[in-house]
Amino acid sequence: MKLLKVAAAAALAASFAAANAHAEGTCPNNGVVRFGVEPYESSQRLLPVYQDVAKLIGDKLGCKVELFVATSYNAEIEAMRNDKLEIGQFGPLGYVLAHQVAHAEAVATFAGEDNKPATYTASIVTWPGSGVKSLADIKGRSFAYSDPSSTSGHLFPAYGLSKNGIDPDHGVKAIYAGSHTASFEALRNHKVQAGELNSEEIASAKLHNEFDANAYVTLWQSEPIPLDPIAVRGNLPAEFKQRLAKILSSLDFHELPEADQKFLAANENPALKTTVQTDAAYDQIRDLVKTRHVDLAKL
Repeated sequence: MKLLKVAAAAALAASFAAANAHAEGTCPNNGVVRFGVEPYESSQRLLPVYQDVAKLIGDKLGCKVELFVATSYNAEIEAMRNDKLEIGQFGPLGYVLAHQVAHAEAVATFAGEDNKPATYTASIVTWPGSGVKSLADIKGRSFAYSDPSSTSGHLFPAYGLSKNGIDPDHGVKAIYAGSHTASFEALRNHKVQAGELNSEEIASAKLHNEFDANAYVTLWQSEPIPLDPIAVRGNLPAEFKQRLAKILSSLDFHELPEADQKFLAANENPALKTTVQTDAAYDQIRDLVKTRHVDLAKL
């Protein structure tokens, strides 16, 4: 009888150990999945929406998902490189760098109406009365970029300037505002004579009744750019990573509060869903980096 009790206790202990091992595999990092978001909008706008997005992911995943709104593009990349993030929403350029140095793997992005990955555009704008009437006039003038690691806030407008014979680093009085919202505010308040303005920021400003099309003059616009990828850290357990990727690429934001839906729809996500995305979608960004001789390590 004593031997039976010992055997039963051993079996129960083994059962608990197996259950705990399974739980750790299901939700790594002591049951907490950390979700990083780049500061493409001001924190006060991003936080309430993405806290709900984090909860949506957590409910489907069966894990607690903690939100981390980065202070900069590079801060998010560094967090994933140091294994402090399991999920990250990066800008396209930030993702190329994160893939290179932090083993980020794109698995999802925001869907268009056709359920295919949506796109957006970058532009160079000025305002009536700035003294700038063409791209050539920008030379030597104050110019607002958002962040050195931003695709539409730096890489593409720099490319646009270069294509028109203007050195994007020394041919303008460059100011790095820190975010798309900040560079928009610099333009809006006439703190700079020209600057970057992407279609997502325009949509967001319209949502908040802060955009008057007559107050801006578009001097250059990019070809369509793939939207932000949602990436997972490459060194996660394979089974968990596969399950996480499946959930991230099939989110339905119609499950969120109406205010969240309006915010996400305004930011180039009319379908209010995510869809599958691959690393190869950002090869055009890599090509542009190569063409512009951008040293990602120095961003």
